[in-house]
Amino acid sequence: MNTKTLEQMKQLRLHGMLRAFGTSLSPESMDYTNDELVAYLVQSEWDDRHNRKIERLTKAARFRYGAVMEAIDYGPGRNIDRNRIQRYASCGFIHKGENMLITGSTGVGKSYLASAIGHQACSMGYRTMYFNTAKLFTLLKTSKADGSFLKFIGKLEKQDLLILDDFGLKPLDNINRHSLMEIIEDRHGKKSTIIASQLPVEAWHDVIGEKTIADAILDRLVHSAHRVDIKGESMRKKIKNKH
Repeated sequence: MNTKTLEQMKQLRLHGMLRAFGTSLSPESMDYTNDELVAYLVQSEWDDRHNRKIERLTKAARFRYGAVMEAIDYGPGRNIDRNRIQRYASCGFIHKGENMLITGSTGVGKSYLASAIGHQACSMGYRTMYFNTAKLFTLLKTSKADGSFLKFIGKLEKQDLLILDDFGLKPLDNINRHSLMEIIEDRHGKKSTIIASQLPVEAWHDVIGEKTIADAILDRLVHSAHRVDIKGESMRKKIKNKH
């Protein structure tokens, strides 16, 4: 009977329950009452599905960095408030569809912080995608050429959190400007966007160009956004100096 039950669990793809039930049959396992065994099996299946969902979301996000909240450097002079960052780690701002703007000079840890929050979002079940902004614009132009633009834009719109890294390294051309407007307009007030940039927010207007569109994009992005302006020397230099 146990063999049949195990086979049925396998066919039903109850992988967590299958492993747990197999373990419960071993001579070394503790004795369970009926309700304890049911609770153990259900919890094992729930944990397994939850972990596989996190793996799926993390893989789909295509993070550049394997960043974790626990490794963020709150050292003196970096202007990173631990309490604020820990509040962001609860992902309440994503639930509310609020944006976050992370600025600072090269190497101070903007991408790492954005990625750490992204990983945290995945662990809490939020659909997340990470892009280097220049590469995203290249993909968008390609999608316009092959007719998949609307499908791609629709996919971006569905993400609970969209991370645009290295924003503003060069001015936007007309195509990229309109693409960014479409992305931000679709997500405004509904989904969260994190933008990480070497440039201060005050300089973004010139990077976007065309005053009317720049005003519209920044009004939707910046209004009530959470702001993190990281200070200090490059973390890459610090690591290099240690070696």
